[in-house]
Amino acid sequence: MLEPYFESNRSAAGSIHFPYESMIHSSKKARCIVGPHWHLYIEMLYLLSGKAKVYLGAECHTLGKGDLILIHSHETHSIYSVDDEVSYIVVKFDPEILYSTSRTFLESKYILPFTLADSRGQRVFTEPEIQDTPIPSLIREIYDEFSSKGFGFELAVRTLICRVFLWFLRKTHHQQWGWEVSHSLNDSDYQMLQKVFEYIDYNYMNDINAQTAARLCNMSYSYFSRRFKSIMGKTFTNYLSYIRITEAEKLLLTTDMSMTQIALEVGFSSSSYFIQQFRQYKNISPHQFRKKGKA
Repeated sequence: MLEPYFESNRSAAGSIHFPYESMIHSSKKARCIVGPHWHLYIEMLYLLSGKAKVYLGAECHTLGKGDLILIHSHETHSIYSVDDEVSYIVVKFDPEILYSTSRTFLESKYILPFTLADSRGQRVFTEPEIQDTPIPSLIREIYDEFSSKGFGFELAVRTLICRVFLWFLRKTHHQQWGWEVSHSLNDSDYQMLQKVFEYIDYNYMNDINAQTAARLCNMSYSYFSRRFKSIMGKTFTNYLSYIRITEAEKLLLTTDMSMTQIALEVGFSSSSYFIQQFRQYKNISPHQFRKKGKA
């Protein structure tokens, strides 16, 4: 289920909430810095010194000084320092700040793939790739603006994050993402997806189907099914299974629940079907995924 917004630094007037946050994390010894967790925010880690391992699900990425990793919304991740001296800048933000005055598919077609916990596509950008680009200085500027909170910093941070995100889009647009959203969409398409995503977010653990989703959108089942697949590149059932697998990933890495308990918790009818679907989507069994992620 959805998590609340994170809370920023406190001011003398009390708690102030921002849809973004930046800080420096550091470690003086090789250890687990941040255990397996997930959140709604897109996150970027820029390594200032040392070497660290970042797990996206059970997939390990090793980062050195000057490297940057992009973590999608809803993606289970953990961070481990390899060297005795490790430090990195964290920038995380609500995807909503990337929209202008209204949420339309003029922008959603670019942002939506980054809100899905899909491990495909380039995630690590090495120092040689970004050292002659604006990215290192933009990341540092985001941190400086958020830390100092000077006059107008709210506008500055949002503008800087949008510039970084645009660089990611242009750098990776030629790559084949797992969820390629159609670019020929209108506001009615977005309204349909908004209803469907909300319906799935709150009901994925129940016995739900495309017929009910179609009725919510005031569409016939056949038209809804065709339109959803043309936009998402996947059927409603495939997308529902993807969401259930994503939720199962979180439980595998953050709880000690059995396979049967997890299967039922996320909406699968049996543990055997859950294991089959998990292997199909992740090319690894849920038991191996848990073992690898917690190793």
